[in-house]
Amino acid sequence: MTTVVLKTVCVLLCAVFISAQVMPMPDFNLEKMGGKWYLVCFASNAERFVTHLRADMKMATAEMVKLALLSDGSCFRMHHLAKKTEIPGRFVFDNELWGNTNDMRVVDAKFDEYAIVHTIKIKGGKSEILNKLHTRTRKIADDLKEKFKQFSLDTGILEDNIAILPMNGECSDDTVSPKLKKI
Repeated sequence: MTTVVLKTVCVLLCAVFISAQVMPMPDFNLEKMGGKWYLVCFASNAERFVTHLRADMKMATAEMVKLALLSDGSCFRMHHLAKKTEIPGRFVFDNELWGNTNDMRVVDAKFDEYAIVHTIKIKGGKSEILNKLHTRTRKIADDLKEKFKQFSLDTGILEDNIAILPMNGECSDDTVSPKLKKI
């Protein structure tokens, strides 16, 4: 039992250290990130993902929009208003629904095809990792699935916690939950 606990603690510490080292892509372009994306893969070490959410998740759409410049810098919107940092491709935001602080980094992208986003979520001094693969179409090439899977493993996420999401119908503002519309 002690060995299992020690191994788990080592994996978690390793994941936090690795996440802190994950940097945004060097040639991030905010203008090219805008537009419609499909969330096709999802990976996390969050307990709620492992125990509850994974079975219910389906492919989703996201509209990423650069907003007008505000007094504290320009913003990026993905269900949340995320503040851009001094590092291109890195954004921070608070999630009122989950009560956590998020450090989001676009780590790899071919803006007309895909974007891999790595987020460190912190709540009550505890951190969780969330990796997402967004694509411009619903189809995912096998090499891109493998690239996302390897990135997720490299950031400390167990293979069982990496999900290729099944297709879902298109969403519109009329079909979005009022809870999710709140920004």
